[in-house]
Amino acid sequence: MDGQVAVIMVPLPVQGHLNQMLHLSHVISSYGISVHFASSALHNRQAKLRLHGRDPEGQTKIQFHDFELLLRSPPANPAVGSHYPTQLQPIFDEAPNLCQPVSQLVQQLSERFRRVIVIHDNLMASAVQDVKCIVNAECYIFAPVCTFYLFFCIWDTIPVKPFQLDSDVPLSSMPSFEGCFSPEAMTYFENESKHTDFQSGFLYNTCREIEGKYIDLVKTMTMSSNMKHFAIGPFHPVEINPETKGDKRHECLEWLDKQEKDSVIYVSFGSTTVMTDEQIRELALGLEHSGHKFIWVLKNADRANVCTEDRSSVPPLPEGYEDRVKDRGMVARTWAPQIHILAHSSTGQCFLLFTFS
Repeated sequence: MDGQVAVIMVPLPVQGHLNQMLHLSHVISSYGISVHFASSALHNRQAKLRLHGRDPEGQTKIQFHDFELLLRSPPANPAVGSHYPTQLQPIFDEAPNLCQPVSQLVQQLSERFRRVIVIHDNLMASAVQDVKCIVNAECYIFAPVCTFYLFFCIWDTIPVKPFQLDSDVPLSSMPSFEGCFSPEAMTYFENESKHTDFQSGFLYNTCREIEGKYIDLVKTMTMSSNMKHFAIGPFHPVEINPETKGDKRHECLEWLDKQEKDSVIYVSFGSTTVMTDEQIRELALGLEHSGHKFIWVLKNADRANVCTEDRSSVPPLPEGYEDRVKDRGMVARTWAPQIHILAHSSTGQCFLLFTFS
């Protein structure tokens, strides 16, 4: 046998999910454990290119397995009547087809290692369902959202509530989930939940000091009392060095270097959010009239097949806008290194951030 333990990571191939699991892969591999990152070739490349804040040498310790996903994704459309990024639906249609290659990978590693641990995104349960048939392998579910949100997602779907919540749980102030997801996405979520009855536990990208209460609440609602619950975050490096060896210096960071401490608002709506022209116009005018310095990441939303970014088709701004704000504002037209921007001394404590992933 090659070793004691191998870990296989099976992320949902969407940026926010890929990013978290690749950070976790770096953490695990730093202990000398063999880590295998399983996704499509396109999304593996995306995950590696967009990871910042870590020594690139650490990436060489992770083995990437490029599986085939036949993804054809239309452009993001803000007029579809749903706030959910429906351009990602091809991923949900195709993801269950990873079951066979993932099963083969687990089988191969189970013959080389004493124990195989499979960590999968909670929306990729169907892709790992065959793991329960391999005697020296076990699965753990990775929750890619904060535990506070995860608890309310579960609570909202239970018709008969199993217990009363304490008065300090802000149930009444939570917005409804109605209309947040497309019917196709909801069908996929429901189907995936049917394959979460054999895992050994949950992993959370959080810590008990912040979300211990909600980890315990989620624990009370899991199907099996034998499920283990581990708060092992945060995965991102706590201290970020913008000059990390191997990182290409981004134009946003060059611009931030010239600004005063805590003077810049960072505005980002994530890699999947679609905004209408009118929403972009209103936000642009609001930032212009605010009088504050800002960095605004305004780019096309990712498609399922992660097309190469095309600056010629990015969302439009009011005519002459960038010239008017050039002395105190920067509009980034491609993906930007969020960790480094947030860690920069010029970025203030106020920032606008929204993402579905």
